Amino acid sequence: MIKVIVGSKNPVKINAAKQAISSVFELTDLDCIGLDAPSAVPDQPMNSDQTKNGAINRVTFCQQQSKADYYVAIEGGVDLFEHGPATFAYIAISDGKNTSIGRSSMLPLPKIVFQALQQGEELGTVMDKLFKTENIKQKQGAIGLLTNGLATRESIYTQAIILTMAPFINPGLYTDN
Repeated sequence: MIKVIVGSKNPVKINAAKQAISSVFELTDLDCIGLDAPSAVPDQPMNSDQTKNGAINRVTFCQQQSKADYYVAIEGGVDLFEHGPATFAYIAISDGKNTSIGRSSMLPLPKIVFQALQQGEELGTVMDKLFKTENIKQKQGAIGLLTNGLATRESIYTQAIILTMAPFINPGLYTDN
């Protein structure tokens, strides 16, 4: 049995990790546990560096807490790019020896949402107000709301975790020669 520790108790992140790693290793079951892991970045990361550091900090914390086969951390953030504001997530995965860093696809954000984030609000809270939902970040997320459910926070995280697992799937191709 493979044991995975996820650096969050958010069910969306835990389910995404479980689904992705089950797919990668063709498992029908695995032990996937969520752990409250501090990101040491703002609750709403506002740039790529903060977001990436949050994922790395979470995965490092998880490795210090318990023994597992894999540690997975997901940090969602936003940034203002030349084409406009967008939200995305960084993924950090470790097997205790090696760490792989990946990033999800980006979701363009309406300017009204980004302006609220610049005022200090979190994306989930802004989306709950805008769409009259409750705790959307533990459900389909802004992704689900802005795509009418065609993609969800979990589906994007699952895909990003699978991509970030590439060095563990084909380790011989990722070693320094």
